Amino acid sequence: LHSSKKTYRRLEHHLMGIDIDKKHKRKVIRRSPRSDNVYLRLLVKLYKFLNRRTNSKFNQVILKRLAMSRNNKPPISLARLTKQMRSEDRKNKLAVVVGTVTNDVRLFDVPKLRVCALRVTEQARERITKAGGEVITFDQLALQAPKGQNTILLQGPRRARKAVRHFGLAPGVPHSHAKPYVRSKGRKFERARGRRKSCGYKA
Repeated sequence: LHSSKKTYRRLEHHLMGIDIDKKHKRKVIRRSPRSDNVYLRLLVKLYKFLNRRTNSKFNQVILKRLAMSRNNKPPISLARLTKQMRSEDRKNKLAVVVGTVTNDVRLFDVPKLRVCALRVTEQARERITKAGGEVITFDQLALQAPKGQNTILLQGPRRARKAVRHFGLAPGVPHSHAKPYVRSKGRKFERARGRRKSCGYKA
């Protein structure tokens, strides 16, 4: 009985095939956004069409960014936008942001800007229009510049989140600049971490 069980297991293994390593097989490429927002999904539909029917790299990038997660669509401030658009060759061009444009109180004078964004905060919109600029949506952009002519594609800083400070090599390890998860900063809280065995480890 025991030998017949062994034979059956061998036969079963033979029938099932070899289990190869699937560790690196998973390719995650978003083709559509996770959001159920109807307007965002309509934009994806529009730019899928434009990407298919034009040979423009601009439409390809817009489509890719529309499907991205919120962390990869960071907001851009009005000050950063102004700084990016102040050079002479960008004066009359349209700034395109797949994300939110926010106000910046540190910026005193807003120049005349033409902006296309998924969302513009109320105060930022007010300041742009007051300076003689305009704010348009992506469906309007598709009519004005179907191939992205005279546009500058911009995005906010992706690594500006506080969580990013903790990424990388462990805190205290040589050449690490990661911030430790410490509940408080003071004499009693991980002051000698990495210096001796009694405090975490010895580096």
